[in-house]
Formats: sequence, C-alpha cells, structure tokens
Amino acid sequence: MNIHEYQAKQVLKGFGAPVAAGVPITSADQAEAAAKQLPGPLYVVKSQIHAGGRGKGKFKELPADAKGGVRLAFSIEEVVAHAKEMLGNTLVTAQTGEAGKQVNRLYIEDGADIDRELYCSLLVDRAYGRIAFVVSTEGGMDIETVAHDTPEKIQNIVIDPATGVTDADVAAINAAYGLTGAAAEDGKSLFPALYKAFVEKDMDMLEVNPLIVMKDGHLRVLDAKVSFDGNALFRHEDIRALRDETEEDAKEIEASKWDLAYVSLDGNIGCMVNGAGLAMATMDIIKLYGKEPANFCDVGGGAGKEKVAAAFKIITADPNVQGILVNIFGGIMKCDVIAEGVVAAVKEVGLKVPLVVRLEGTNAELGKKILNDSGLTIQAADDLDDAAQKIVAAVG
Repeated sequence: MNIHEYQAKQVLKGFGAPVAAGVPITSADQAEAAAKQLPGPLYVVKSQIHAGGRGKGKFKELPADAKGGVRLAFSIEEVVAHAKEMLGNTLVTAQTGEAGKQVNRLYIEDGADIDRELYCSLLVDRAYGRIAFVVSTEGGMDIETVAHDTPEKIQNIVIDPATGVTDADVAAINAAYGLTGAAAEDGKSLFPALYKAFVEKDMDMLEVNPLIVMKDGHLRVLDAKVSFDGNALFRHEDIRALRDETEEDAKEIEASKWDLAYVSLDGNIGCMVNGAGLAMATMDIIKLYGKEPANFCDVGGGAGKEKVAAAFKIITADPNVQGILVNIFGGIMKCDVIAEGVVAAVKEVGLKVPLVVRLEGTNAELGKKILNDSGLTIQAADDLDDAAQKIVAAVG
C-alpha cells in the first residue's frame, strides 16, 4: 500500500525524523489559510499523487511551458494562484504513464535553504535477506540513471537485524555522504529512526529523495515516499486509515476484497491463472506471440467458485480486454472448481470477447466436461503454447 508524501512525513516525524512544517489541502479555498500557518517567506506547493517525478511533470490541461507539479511560491498570493492552477488537473510524470493522475490534494510546505541534496532509501536486500540503506551523494536525481551511469556513487549498508543500526553503521552512512559537524550528529538519530520506522511499520520501501543538508548544517527529510507490506496491514490500523483509494485502480481495489493477486496492465488480453510463476509464464507467452497482457491475475491455490467468479468479473470489467485466457494447472486448485466459477461468472455478466481455457492437472477432464456442457462459446486448448496462439489469433 502506498501513501502520500505528507502522510509519509507525518509517519516519519512520529519516529523523530526532521521534517518541515506543512499543511495538506484539498481545495484552493484552503490555500491561503494553510500558507498563513507557515513562517514563509518561501513556500513549496506540492502535488500529492502516488507517483514520482512530480517536479518534472506536466499538466495535461495547461500550456506546455507551464510549471510542473512541485512549485516555489514567494508570497501567499502566489501559493493561492498555484493551488487554483494545479488542483483538479491531470499531472503526467515519467511514472504515471500518458494517462497521468488527477491532482486532488496539495501539500503547502515551508521552504528550505538547501546546501546539498542526498539520496537515502531503505529496502529489503534479498541477496542478504536483510534491510539495507541505499545511499548516494546524488540526491534529487533519477536514482536509476545514477545507478546506470555512475554506480560507484551508490553504496549499500546492510543492517544486522540482531543489532539494528549500530554506531558503526551510522559512521559508514555518514562517511558515504561525507557528513561532518551538525549533519553527522543529526545522522546519529535520523538513521536509526528511519530503520525503526521501516521495521515497526512493516514497510516495503522507504525513500527520502532528497535528504538535504541545509545551510545551517542540519539534515532534513525534504521528500518521502513510503510503501507498506499489504500482508501486514492488519497490524496497523493507523496506516490502513491513510489509504487513498482515489489513487488506486478500481479493479485492484475490488480484487483486494477477494484476496486476489491482481495488477492492471496496458494490454488487451485478460489472464486468469493460478500461481504467480504460471501467471508470469502466461504473460510472457502472450507477448511472445505479439500481444500484450491486460492484467496479472493469480487466483491462488485454494480459491473457491465464488472467488474465481469474482476474478472473472474483474477481468471482463476492463474495457481494454478483447480476449481472455484462463490457464490453470490443477494441484491444490481443482480444475472443476475453476470451470464452475468461469461458467457462473459468464452466465451472470455475459461473454462479449473470445475465451480460451487451458486446464491441466487435478480433475482436468471433469473441468473440461463442465465447460463443454455449459453451452458457452469457449475454445479449449491442449497446452499453454496452443492456448496462447488461439487467444492471440482470436483477438486478431
């Protein structure tokens, strides 16, 4: 689960991280009052969407030379003007795709005197099976570009879970940044605080970009992006309350209610599969034969008829879907259960696009019989290769 920047900063502030004062707003009418709560004279007006690259983004509805999704303001009047121009418009960034995201919230934040911009993130380093700090002196930039062009400027500091962040770890991070004086002292409290927040709140990723050294020598979290492990949200009612469903795909929200692993994609062939590996293979072979998958959908190993039917309804609700491939290898999941779920869903919502089904494994013959006796127009496939070719040909 993702949250907005201002929410991430409030979470981190609760662990002692230094953040600027700021006020979130949802209406331009709130901008003046929000700005008056801040000391000024420099303000930053930030679009709040679940995507990076906001500062370099462009609004669809505004001229090409208009400012992006993060703007400086040097007066309260300028804050209000920015708010009126940004709220309700669609911001397109490198991470949103061409469709962009509508800006429904802004964060009015106190400005900062920046001396240096650094990059800091925490994630699970799967090579070590531990949480690692990823640090670079090249903050405020596209970290992927830095990693590609100058990988020597990125360092990983892996943390031992038995000890947490030690003095030696802090010293290593400070050295990687070249921090001295007040900034190095701030690091002694900040870096353990970030690690504690990551662990205690079951985060998947915590990114501070940039982490700044201000002209007074102190550190500040200038931007923050946080995502949480969805499987652990039952432990964090306070984090669940931060969810903004307007930033999420409606199909993915519905899928989460049924505990389905579903991700919307940009293609036109819907996929319903059991098992993540098989789902990936199914998407790959669709691409091999020249088409694109419209989704990743793993119904899991223990799905019942109702869950399968729900998955099928979610797939057919996507207007981009021009054909559906059901690919099931029956192990724990029985093929007849899949067949019953598909038949029930099709009878309820109808079938307006080609449907190819490949069943193999437990009760495969029974599943095929259920489909054949249903009276529905369904193409059977002998194997995965045959299934992919048939759905691609049917979609044309």
